[in-house]
Amino acid sequence: MKKFVNDPKDFVPEMLKGIALANPDTLQYIPEYNLIMRKGIPFANKVSIMQGSGSGHEPAHVMTVGKGMLDAACPGNVFAAPPADYVYQTTKLVSGPMGVLHLLNNYTGDTMSFDMGQELAEMDGIEVGRVVINDDVAVKDSTWTVGRRGVAGNFFVMKACGAASEEGKTLQELVSIGNHVVEVTRTMGMALTGCTPPAKGSPIFTLADDEMEMGIGIHGEPGRKRVKIEPANKIVDELFEAVADDLPYQAGDEVALMINGMGGTPISELYLLYGHAHEIAEKRGLKIKRNYVGEYCTSLEMAGFSITLVKLDPELERLLAAPAEIAIRVF
Repeated sequence: MKKFVNDPKDFVPEMLKGIALANPDTLQYIPEYNLIMRKGIPFANKVSIMQGSGSGHEPAHVMTVGKGMLDAACPGNVFAAPPADYVYQTTKLVSGPMGVLHLLNNYTGDTMSFDMGQELAEMDGIEVGRVVINDDVAVKDSTWTVGRRGVAGNFFVMKACGAASEEGKTLQELVSIGNHVVEVTRTMGMALTGCTPPAKGSPIFTLADDEMEMGIGIHGEPGRKRVKIEPANKIVDELFEAVADDLPYQAGDEVALMINGMGGTPISELYLLYGHAHEIAEKRGLKIKRNYVGEYCTSLEMAGFSITLVKLDPELERLLAAPAEIAIRVF
């Protein structure tokens, strides 16, 4: 294993400390709960939005804490759900008069922790809403899920709900907005390589030099098939068809199109992939109103990418275009 790491058990805390130190005016780190939260939270005039999930998917979710997106994130260790107590304590710390919205990707461990954390918070009189994200079309059930997995589509739920929260929308309105985004968002990914969690010290799976995995999960869960590698355009063709046919998206639909890197794919290759995906969308009669190319929900250093489509309406497009201030900054 070649990684910038000290003691593997300290990998996540040291990362979180670095995020807080790099954003001293806006973020606070509470080590006891792996918690990154906005300074000043809770606010009296907005619902607080939080997410957990495992680490290793950065910038999701700890690097998307800030005005207009998440108010807090309490991750577990790499690829591990946060303990229920982290969820409970975070919910208490961010709870304000308008309540707390839990966003969670559909993984069994996350669901169990958030179930218990929500139950404990509600026993304390805290109003909690929930949106479960399950945008992955690759498989119905997987190693760590019952039902579809939540992957890069979570970005659009965070963004839309975060913008609506800043406008003062109620908890019930945010749950409705989040569920609507889930309903119109679909994703599928693939991998050229595995990845190595620091605590494990070896790859969670391996692929031969001439192999790729189609439909991979963001924790390395098996996908639809393992096949010989093909040219980039053919890979995009297969993923795009699986995503676009699932809703289905139809000619005339206005959409957002995302090419998400899995952590180890150069940005030049992501734009190469986007170019062909854009052309396919246009041939299908889809109208691309917003595009996203980069790393949004990764799997450590895995080489690979995913395609996400979101069917837009004027309100959702407005929320996605709203300003946000998070840890990832562009000069």
